[in-house]
Amino acid sequence: MGRSASVPSPPAVAEQVFAQRLAVAEQFAAHLADTGISHGLIGPREVPRLWERHILNCAVIAEVIPQGASVIDVGSGAGLPGLALAVARPDLTVTLVEPMERRTTWLETVRDDLALDSVVIVRARAEELHGKLTADVVTARAVAALDKLARWCLPLVEPGGRLVAMKGSSAPREITAAAKTVRRLGGEPARIVECGRDVVDPPTTVVIVDKPISHVQRGKHRAGRWNL
Repeated sequence: MGRSASVPSPPAVAEQVFAQRLAVAEQFAAHLADTGISHGLIGPREVPRLWERHILNCAVIAEVIPQGASVIDVGSGAGLPGLALAVARPDLTVTLVEPMERRTTWLETVRDDLALDSVVIVRARAEELHGKLTADVVTARAVAALDKLARWCLPLVEPGGRLVAMKGSSAPREITAAAKTVRRLGGEPARIVECGRDVVDPPTTVVIVDKPISHVQRGKHRAGRWNL
């Protein structure tokens, strides 16, 4: 797929994030600016800020995801953050979970065009996968408030893994509202981390909920993987 004339060129800092896979990231941007709009996944007014507001904004959360991790992206929609992570981090195994058929069809088309062999697409709601699918990291962007998101996502997080929820200025308020739910579901107290300070302005705010491992599980868990 050739890049549309309306697709903005990537900022210089994009090479810092995507390195030798920058051309693949540009292909992704072209899809978003073309069929991403016609499929109702993003609005046409978002095109001028595709890189800063969407692609880079999502890719920088890779800072809190360890090497070789498995990732589930809940409510993947336009592949944000799931496809952006898969492009930036080919070491990750990414499962995109999306309930709407037209969106999963679009995701499959983009995945195939970008040759992202590490990406699997599942048409389902997160709660339908409880007890069937888990990963080291579960991500979500603009899906729901943290209280509801924790109920959907924490059962998908492997012991010793984490939920990484992209949030904005509402993060402190949502953490307070969700505290009981997070604790009941076995999560550690939620905390806020800013990603991409040298890449995007403002940096990307994520809420991290770590899921501890039991004493029995501890011996089997891969230690030393988490940086934050």
